[in-house]
Amino acid sequence: MKTSVIVFPGSNCDRDVAVALKKMQFKNQMVWHKETSLPKTDLIVIPGGFSYGDYLRSGAVAGKSKIIDEVIKAAKNGCLVLGICNGFQILTETGLLKGTLLRNKNLKFINRDVNIKVINNETKFTSKYKLNEILKINIAHNEGNYFTDKDHLRELKNEGLIAFKYCDKKGITNEQSNPNGSLENIAGIFNSKKNILGMMPHPERMIDNHISNTDGVNLFSSLLN
Repeated sequence: MKTSVIVFPGSNCDRDVAVALKKMQFKNQMVWHKETSLPKTDLIVIPGGFSYGDYLRSGAVAGKSKIIDEVIKAAKNGCLVLGICNGFQILTETGLLKGTLLRNKNLKFINRDVNIKVINNETKFTSKYKLNEILKINIAHNEGNYFTDKDHLRELKNEGLIAFKYCDKKGITNEQSNPNGSLENIAGIFNSKKNILGMMPHPERMIDNHISNTDGVNLFSSLLN
C-alpha cells in the first residue's frame, strides 16, 4: 500500500509517522508542502506538529498551502486521508472535516497518555479493533477541544462518524475522563464517506512496547487489511 506523508515547516511528527508506516510495511514517500502534485498514493497522512508555528491559528496557514489543493482533490476522489493532531486541525481548516479545534479547557498544553474508546470499528481505519475497545494513546496538543454545531453533532451520532471518544480505564466517558473539554468527549471523527479520519491522539507513537505500547498498531493494520 502506497502512502504519502505531507511535511510542513514546523511539523515534528512526520518522521514518527514515517517510522510507523515503514514498520507496518507501507511504501511511503515524504511530500513537501510546496509541491504541486502528489505521487500515486492510497493513503495521505497529515502529521502532527506546529505547522508554520501555529502563529495565526492551528492549521490555518497549512490549510492554504500548495499541496493541500491536491490533498483535497484526492480526498474527494476517495483517497484515504488520516490527519493526526495538527493534521486534524488542518483538515477542519480545509473543510474536509466539519467542526473546529478550540483551546483546551484549562488553557494549557497537554502531553500525556490517555484512554480512548473505539466507537465505530466498521471502517477502513478501525476494522482491526473491537467495538468499545479501550486504547491507551498519547496526546500532545494545545487546541484539542473539538466543537461543532448541533446539526453536525446529530449527523456524527446518527451516521456513525465518531471514531473515538476519550474515556477512563473502564470505558466511562464523562467530564473527568475528558482531557481537553472536547464536545461529548470526541477524540476523532470521520467525514460522511468515511475515507477521512481526523484524530487528536497519536497512534504512531503507540507501535512498540519498548517505548510505549502497541495500541496504535491496529489502526495501521486496518488500513493494510
